Amino acid sequence: MGLIRALLGLLKGLLYALDGLRKVLHLILLLFIFGALLAASHTTLPFIPHRAALVLAPQGRIVEEISGNPLERALAEASGDMREETLLRDLVDVVDHARDDDRIRALVLDLDGLDRAGLPALQDLAQSIRWFRESGKKVYAHGEAFTQRQYYLAAQADEVYLDPFGYVLLDGYSYYRSYLAGTVDKLAVDINVFKVGSHKTYPDTWTRGDMSPEDRENARTWVTALWDGYKADVAEARKLEPALIQAYADEAAAGVKATAGDLAQYALARGLVDGLKTREEFDAIVAEVAGKDDDTGAFKAVDWHSYLSVVRSDEVLEHGGDGTVGVIVASGEILDGEQPPGLIGGDTLAARLREVRDDDDYQAVVLRIDSPGGSMMASELIRREVAALSAAGKPVVASMATVAASGGYYIAMDADHIVAAPTTITGSIGVFAVIPTFQRTLAKIGVTSDGFGTTDLAGAMELDRALGQEAKQILQANVEHAYRTFVDGVARSRDRRPEEIDSLAQGRVWTGADAHAAGIVDEMGGVDEAIAEAAKLAGLKEGYDVEWIERDLSWRDVIAMRLQSAAAWLVNATMPRSPTALPGVGAAMTELRALLALAATGRPVYLCRCRLD
Repeated sequence: MGLIRALLGLLKGLLYALDGLRKVLHLILLLFIFGALLAASHTTLPFIPHRAALVLAPQGRIVEEISGNPLERALAEASGDMREETLLRDLVDVVDHARDDDRIRALVLDLDGLDRAGLPALQDLAQSIRWFRESGKKVYAHGEAFTQRQYYLAAQADEVYLDPFGYVLLDGYSYYRSYLAGTVDKLAVDINVFKVGSHKTYPDTWTRGDMSPEDRENARTWVTALWDGYKADVAEARKLEPALIQAYADEAAAGVKATAGDLAQYALARGLVDGLKTREEFDAIVAEVAGKDDDTGAFKAVDWHSYLSVVRSDEVLEHGGDGTVGVIVASGEILDGEQPPGLIGGDTLAARLREVRDDDDYQAVVLRIDSPGGSMMASELIRREVAALSAAGKPVVASMATVAASGGYYIAMDADHIVAAPTTITGSIGVFAVIPTFQRTLAKIGVTSDGFGTTDLAGAMELDRALGQEAKQILQANVEHAYRTFVDGVARSRDRRPEEIDSLAQGRVWTGADAHAAGIVDEMGGVDEAIAEAAKLAGLKEGYDVEWIERDLSWRDVIAMRLQSAAAWLVNATMPRSPTALPGVGAAMTELRALLALAATGRPVYLCRCRLD
């Protein structure tokens, strides 16, 4: 027995020693990690030659807010599923700053990596490019090819060059949807739709096999308005007639045949580009203005990512004006609870608005909205905080970006002033709820449901049973109440009669220009106009500060960002890539997931299917 106790004591002591060694090693590892983080966080400003060109090369989608938290982005990059995004504000800021920087002699637009962008976002960036040109500096664009979005920005340049083997693709805007009524019927799923608004067509995806007359009428209006805006802007930039932009697309087959199939020559013949040049030839043209880089043989270039650190450094030095306008971005679908960047969490955004209300550093707020809407409850929580900010004496100006529709309009309606771009998609004042039930689907494989409840409503919302009449009546009544709440809120905020707003509502989608004419938007403009109006309402003098209020990062987020590259490389080297899904199947699965997500809430929804970027 004594020997056993001695052995147990020795083993216990050994375990304590090993545990102590583990703690020491853990401490050393943490010190190493934080040392690496400290070293990584120490950045130096890039060297800017006294004569160079700024290269603006957006990647992926141009967004108002980068989506996902740092850890999610690191894991997505590691698995090869990283969705590239470029922040619109970063692009605008570097161009605006370079305009007054004597070292930057020219701006080069490298747009090959640009994938998606809403027309209002392109217009905001195009305005900065035009201001750059008006300063007397040259803007050049070159591409191996130009898609429609890429060409919009390229057209703002003084000189546009296309690779001799390239093309310019202008195919207009389109609005097509996937309809799953046939799939739903084959699966024997019952789709229960509750809505108010003759033009609230979001649920059509699951109940129809084609586009409804109301949806076609509505879409024809706003999609045509976007295309007209695109043609007008490009034609003005290139000193062409808008009809020539239309003809470029409509007459493409005959035009390309006339150039013996040479797409680049077709673009040149129609005046969309100034010349056909290889990359080396283009570099030589820019080098005449920006100087030649002896190491590369190309022109002296400053990468916009590097230049951004100069911009942000100068902003810190310039801080200290007469009052501050805070800008808060609300980007993505509106969902309940806490949500990461790229989505709007009702609790997340409401809390941030509340913090600004209690912070004496801010005298006014611009709420920059890029959202098709979403949860009614989350939208209401945000609206209350907007109203509370205004009531506290801090003016709120809503700035509508690419989309501010349905719930995106709801969170804007109590602002003191609403600013939208002419091509913003807004309105869609309507409500719906969708509840699928699967009792017939389950019956196909022999699964049935039976039992009892203590009330007529007990078990009424179970998805394996048909929806009862009482539940249907309650849901429809609740949706009608939500619609009246929406319409009455807009009428109160716009000082209009509810009947007037109802005639503008019914789920109709409006462009910003049409919404302004209808009186549900106050002013045409972008975020700069919204900031100026917020400062004016707050009584701020010239020289006020503007601060974009970012989400606070936890220490875990910071570590994730610092270790992102290393983690991505390690996992990417060992993780197999997922196969690409068939486009049709992927679209159907996306719609079905959306349906189940809506059904899970059991609540009315302010949501619009009206985005074209």
